Amino acid sequence: MPILELINVCKGYGPASDRTEVLSNINLSIEEGEFVALVGFSGTGKTTLINLLAGLETPDSGQVLFQGKPVTGPEPKRGVIFQNYSLLPWLTVAGNVQLAVDQIYPEKSKAERRALVETYVEMVNLTPALTKRPAELSGGMRQRVSVARALSANPEILLMDEPLSALDALTRSVLQDQMLRIWEEQKKTMVLITNSVDEGIIMADRIIPFNLESPASLGPEFKVGLVRPRDRKSMNRNDLYKRLRNDIIHFLNDEKKQKRARANDMHVLEPLQAKAV
Repeated sequence: MPILELINVCKGYGPASDRTEVLSNINLSIEEGEFVALVGFSGTGKTTLINLLAGLETPDSGQVLFQGKPVTGPEPKRGVIFQNYSLLPWLTVAGNVQLAVDQIYPEKSKAERRALVETYVEMVNLTPALTKRPAELSGGMRQRVSVARALSANPEILLMDEPLSALDALTRSVLQDQMLRIWEEQKKTMVLITNSVDEGIIMADRIIPFNLESPASLGPEFKVGLVRPRDRKSMNRNDLYKRLRNDIIHFLNDEKKQKRARANDMHVLEPLQAKAV
């Protein structure tokens, strides 16, 4: 049984008279322990999809199932890391992680909760910054605090909504490696929303691109058959990597061209309709 599943999910916003349909007939099945990347351009409904998986939003139709049961709201078993850090500026690194630990483990003693905080901060290599506040941290360090906070709830699945997209390339690659290390050590199921094909190939078992039709749906899956651990330095010389990258980019670009063609057809059609009237 999949750990997480979407069955014919549709989602839109606004009143019936002025409604925007965002997602249509989304079907997705994620197995326990998998690392799945969902790749698409901005505006394709990626954040809406992650919110549905997290239980932060409900579908208009269809089902979102977690461990075979309908998702009715957020819960600690499904951790979420967003693009923005969402850290409380007046709390230290330890304090921001402590917020989650106190909520999840109220039965533990103060010393036990503190030990958990230190464990997860160490996991993302931030122990030297334990007493620093967000304003004293770089963007990459702030995102690592977000990762530590999400992991401190010991979720069974980690949902990531473009968590690295605002970072510079070097910091992004360092965090990619850290998150892969955590995934390999803890065997957690991970779902990554990203706009980077390369990031998906480096990290995931499967890559599923978004179609650019409106409302959006999911395209065909691409299995990443590259051996782990993956060496980004030698990746550009790997024929399988180059072929996979080209296939995914070709699919996304074809979708973009088709969307542009449909938009041009509508621009032509509208004046013709007006003239006919």
